[in-house]
Amino acid sequence: MQVHSAPDSGFNGVATFYDPLARLVYGPALQHAQRWLLPYIPDGATILIIGGGSGWLLQQVLLQRSPAHVLYLEASEKMLTLAQKLNQQQTIVEYQLGTDADLQPHQQFDVIITPFILDLFPDERLTQLMHRLYSALARDGLWLFADFWPVQQQPLVWQKLLAKSMYLFFGILSDVKARQLPDYGAHFKALGLKEQQSAAFYKGFVQAKVFRKSV
Repeated sequence: MQVHSAPDSGFNGVATFYDPLARLVYGPALQHAQRWLLPYIPDGATILIIGGGSGWLLQQVLLQRSPAHVLYLEASEKMLTLAQKLNQQQTIVEYQLGTDADLQPHQQFDVIITPFILDLFPDERLTQLMHRLYSALARDGLWLFADFWPVQQQPLVWQKLLAKSMYLFFGILSDVKARQLPDYGAHFKALGLKEQQSAAFYKGFVQAKVFRKSV
């Protein structure tokens, strides 16, 4: 019997309405940010998508790129089921219920995608998560990031209020432990990852970035 690591938060309760809610609040901005990353995925790449939710991003990867293999690692059983239903008969996709703790030491990926997942974790847990993902990223591999990351060092008032509302809402419904947006830049810098490209969406509150691992 395989034992899965306990997730940091529980998105089973919001799985059925998470995507419509995100579109209601942000319009197409979250999808635009993720779609912007797709051209950077090399053909024939091995890909890890962690926390991809209901599978929309996976669908876009399969439609627009030609990966050799995709590991879809998702902590919510209901989200994982939705992703499997959306992307049926895709033999190159391996679906796995679990967290970063379920990654094996030998597993290496050319591309790791973290779509709106890093904002969920308090600093100590985020450090642990990002170090584990860094270890799984192959030499010269790409880390494709899409998340809430204000352009300004001091976020605007409306951005602060929106972030606070998000953490309050998902803290109650999904037991999200974080209470504020992380200093992503400090975490990526600590890992030695080099930013290659960047784009901003939703008046700068959402960003997509491409980092490269050079060892």
